[in-house]
Amino acid sequence: MHELGVRLGALLRAGDLLILTGPLGAGKTTLTRGIGEGLGVRGPVQSPTFVLARTHPSLVGGAPLVHVDAYRLADADELDDLDLDFDGSVVVAEWGAGLVDTRESWVEAVIERPVGEDDDTETDWSEAPIEARTVTITWTGPRWAEETL
Repeated sequence: MHELGVRLGALLRAGDLLILTGPLGAGKTTLTRGIGEGLGVRGPVQSPTFVLARTHPSLVGGAPLVHVDAYRLADADELDDLDLDFDGSVVVAEWGAGLVDTRESWVEAVIERPVGEDDDTETDWSEAPIEARTVTITWTGPRWAEETL
């Protein structure tokens, strides 16, 4: 997930929006860490669950990364209340489907992870095995008409 994020980060520029969809533990924040590395922003990139949005300034003169956790937002109006700089930043929105996809162009990454019988048990993630993920990326709008990963 991290390496995919680095590759995505190298493609993204100010005004780009990436929506991340997937269950808990799918790797949305790990992907965003990689995007931050690819963009060359100040870290560490951590989940913005309790603050809703974190801005990571560029260390290389590029666009800052705005990392949004939209899980607790009820609608697009609440997102607007955060007064995010969509045009001057790369915005990555976890749980953002349906809230921020009204822009002309955006990217959506849907992450699927294996689900098994042990999902209801507590896991020590520091020792958990690495599980394969399936990531489906959809490029929408004129910004992405000719871009490839």
